[in-house]
Amino acid sequence: MASYRIVKLDDSWKGKTRLFRYRTDSYLDVQIAEEPGVSRIEFRQKMFDTPIEKELEVTWMEDFMHAPMLFAAVSGNEEIAGYIELNLERWNNRMRVANLFVEEPFRGTGAGTALMEHAAAVAQKAGARMLVLETQSCNMPAIRFYLSRGFAIGGLDLFCYSNEDLERHEVRIEMMRMLESINAP
Repeated sequence: MASYRIVKLDDSWKGKTRLFRYRTDSYLDVQIAEEPGVSRIEFRQKMFDTPIEKELEVTWMEDFMHAPMLFAAVSGNEEIAGYIELNLERWNNRMRVANLFVEEPFRGTGAGTALMEHAAAVAQKAGARMLVLETQSCNMPAIRFYLSRGFAIGGLDLFCYSNEDLERHEVRIEMMRMLESINAP
């Protein structure tokens, strides 16, 4: 694994955009069962008939965030390997990972792990009780990564992106990682 230097990016990045891309061959299919007195939601990993590619344009440090922070993982040859954008949600004391992206040549080299562990340290220093993020049920590479970093599924929104999210296999999934208090004995 390569080592990365994490640097905070300044406000000059505010409003800049970045196109994120990922490729996936599977998704979490959301199964909802209703019985008298019981509602059950299950996730079952299923394969797409053919792998799909998704892209999303993100604007850094948008105005709706209270106090966004943008960090980059910088490689030994001074290339930006990835980005993580954080925002402390004061009303519920959670640090939101608004965006995490690793450049394609650096995927699987530890850049994402370095960024996520930096996010946990920033969150703990701020006194946040957990890290939270959202991803799509079709973004299995991200889901696998988040699970490997101690996140668990904590919620979902069946119609966040469109009225056809279930049929498109692109349901919003909220993932959470509890943090140990810095002040714990």
